[in-house]
Amino acid sequence: MTGEIDLVGMYRQMLRIRRFEERCAELYAGERIRGFVHLCVGQEAVAAGVIGALDPDDAVVATYREHGHALAKGIPMDALMAEMLGRASGVCRGRGGSMHLFDAQRRLYGGHAIVAAGLPLAVGLALGEVMQQRRRVTACFFGEGAMAEGAFHESMNLAALWHLPVLFCCENNRYAMGTSLERSQSSVNLALRASSYAMTSWACDGMDARAVRQAADRAVAMIRAGDGPVFLEAQTYRFRAHSMYDPDRYRDKAEIEQWKERDPLRLLGAALHESGAADWEAVAAIDAAVSAEVDAAVEFAEASAPEPVEDLMTDVTSAVG
Repeated sequence: MTGEIDLVGMYRQMLRIRRFEERCAELYAGERIRGFVHLCVGQEAVAAGVIGALDPDDAVVATYREHGHALAKGIPMDALMAEMLGRASGVCRGRGGSMHLFDAQRRLYGGHAIVAAGLPLAVGLALGEVMQQRRRVTACFFGEGAMAEGAFHESMNLAALWHLPVLFCCENNRYAMGTSLERSQSSVNLALRASSYAMTSWACDGMDARAVRQAADRAVAMIRAGDGPVFLEAQTYRFRAHSMYDPDRYRDKAEIEQWKERDPLRLLGAALHESGAADWEAVAAIDAAVSAEVDAAVEFAEASAPEPVEDLMTDVTSAVG
């Protein structure tokens, strides 16, 4: 979806992700959301920038930190919040929860709890597009920790070998759970490592939404032109811990505060003001509207019923004998 970038729309999308995640943290603390929850606060520019460059019929494969990808892909916030609360009106009828979001209609193929598990799936989806002679792109999101997994290398090699239309988007937030990139990878130049597969690769500032979108536009255009696949490293940072269970004792608090100075929402909000695209009053109005949307989503989810007990075995397959 190349062309002039809608900065106001991108800001609104990022703010929707931020406010949704903040409310999820509150609901989790109040024991309204159960299980594992991984928030992407600080990384909003990546989901909004990359998915904003895609067409609606392009596919997205994500990790377990995928709430932002789901919102950017068009899943209604009502259905997403209901899923978080385990309600039957959720996008997966409450069965997927935070880590396993899926919507075939909108071409969001997970939500995968296993590190690097989405990469082979993305390669398969892209192969299917080639076999059916469609010009669709498959965008696969993963963290830098996935680059230590065999599935990453197998997927990169096969995609390059068969020239498949995949955008490999590495969300490098510098920490694979509690292990820093410098302690886990012998080479921290991830784009250079990816280029060893004879694949076009480069890095972008993942805290700058405009830079992400420009990089994604370039990558998607190359892939559609038959020059894919492409590896894009978005250098970003998560402001919160790995998960809601994580005490976050492995990072210096000063480091977190330093990264917060480059909050992607603050950067884009300032750019909107400086360019005249939206003054601070308009930015505040966007925030108010987004907050109201989140409130309505929580109200919808709270009012929704869990799946009836008699339906719990629906779509469950068991092997007998």
